[in-house]
Amino acid sequence: MSNLLVLVRHGQSEWNEKNLFTGWRDPALTQKGIAEGREAGEALKKAGYQFDVAYTSVLTRAQETNRLILEEIGQPDLPVIKDQALNERDYGDLSGLNKDDARKKWGEEQVHIWRRSYDIPPPGGESLKDTAARVLPYYEREILPRVLKGERVLIAAHGNSLRALVMVLDKLSEKEILEVNIATGAPIVYKLDDKGNVLSKDMLIEREAH
Repeated sequence: MSNLLVLVRHGQSEWNEKNLFTGWRDPALTQKGIAEGREAGEALKKAGYQFDVAYTSVLTRAQETNRLILEEIGQPDLPVIKDQALNERDYGDLSGLNKDDARKKWGEEQVHIWRRSYDIPPPGGESLKDTAARVLPYYEREILPRVLKGERVLIAAHGNSLRALVMVLDKLSEKEILEVNIATGAPIVYKLDDKGNVLSKDMLIEREAH
């Protein structure tokens, strides 16, 4: 028997739209982001998926996307567990800055290194490695055991917290994960064996990642 784990990045936020570094800041979804959340739910409903529990971060954009999905699949009262471990990567001193302005301040190459290296954090913030160091223990301790018990689990979170999970699930190297971007509001459906290894991976919506 295969075990179900579905990952969804939140819909477009107001700061995504404005091209700002967001991290742990807490902007709301845009109208487009709300539509993406509903579209994710519609795709899951069409594919026949139901869940036993949902996990999300403590940030509004992920929680709201989760709520929209659960409404669309007809499970608005599903138990939802919120934890800071699933928060987006903390961008530190970059948070709230326009990405073009950051490039002017620190230079194109330096900002690219902060955004795309695995283990070099921006000032006062987290690298992807740092993000993985909180996401993965939480996944292994709290989420995976429930999946392996046969519970159907939905995770509505963020680009980088989900990249940390994808890195482990897809067995990607530190270099390979740097090429992976996760689109907003596009469910990734994993079926796992009884050891947590991936049997299949299905993208329900093909959307360009930003």
